[in-house]
Amino acid sequence: MTIPIKRLIPLWAFTSLKNGLLDAMAYRFEFLSRVFGEAITHMGVQWILWYGLFKIEGHTTIAGQTYDQMLAYTMGSLLFSQIRGGDPDYEVAEMIRSGSLSNYLVRPISPVGYVYFETLGAKLLVLIFSLALGLLGALLQHLSISHLFLAIGLALLGNLIHFFLSVALSCVAFYWEEAYALLMVKNMAIQILCGELIPLFLFPEHILGFVMKLPFQLYVFAPTQIFLGRYSNQEILSCYLNGFLWLGLAYAIYVWAWSKGIKRYLALGG
Repeated sequence: MTIPIKRLIPLWAFTSLKNGLLDAMAYRFEFLSRVFGEAITHMGVQWILWYGLFKIEGHTTIAGQTYDQMLAYTMGSLLFSQIRGGDPDYEVAEMIRSGSLSNYLVRPISPVGYVYFETLGAKLLVLIFSLALGLLGALLQHLSISHLFLAIGLALLGNLIHFFLSVALSCVAFYWEEAYALLMVKNMAIQILCGELIPLFLFPEHILGFVMKLPFQLYVFAPTQIFLGRYSNQEILSCYLNGFLWLGLAYAIYVWAWSKGIKRYLALGG
C-alpha cells in the first residue's frame, strides 16, 4: 500500500513545493540562465585569478595547493554553491514590509515554512542537475561516489542552517522597515565565509581557526573538501556533528527572533 505524498507533508507545504517547482519550470529559461550565469561568472573569476598567480606569476603552490588542485576546488565548489540556497531573507523581509504576511497569519499556513518549501521546489531542479554533474565528475576524476553523497548531504544540512539564520536576521524588518542594506551585507559576507568566492585555506591561519568554527563553512567549503577526498572519515563525522549542533542553534535563534518580532507586526503595508 502506497501513501500519497500529500499525506506525508501538510497540504500547504505540498502546494508551496509544487508551486516553486512549476514556477522554475515555467520560467525555465530565466531560471537556468540565472543559475548558469552565476556559476560561469564565479568559475571565470576564479580561473583568471589562479591562471594569473600560477601561470603568469610562476607560483608552483599557494597555501599548499597546486594549480590543478585549485581548479578542482573551483569546479567542485560550483555544485555546492548552488545547493546552498538563495536568500529567503529578502522575501520574508518584503512580506513583513508590505504587509502581505497577513495573508498567511489568518490561514493555517506557516509563512516561513511556505517560503522554505517554495524555494525548495526550485532548488530540486538544481539539486538533480548538481547530482548529475557530480556523478560525472566523480567518474571522470576517479572520485568516491559515497563521498559525493556525503558532501551533498552536508550541503543540504547547511541549506537548512542558512535558511533559519537568514529568516532570523530578516526579523530585523519588524523593527526597521528598510532592512535590505543589512541583508545585502550579510549575504556578501556569507559568500566569502562559506568558501564560495575563495577557498577558506587562503585565509590567515589565526582567522581561519575562527572561521572554521562558524556554520558557514558547512555550506560550500566542507562539502567540496569531502567530495574531493581531502577529508578523513573522522573529519567528515566532525562536520556532520558540527552541522547538527548549528542546526539546533539556528532553529532556536529563528524561533526566538520570530516570536519577538511578530509581536510588533502591525500590517501597515497591507
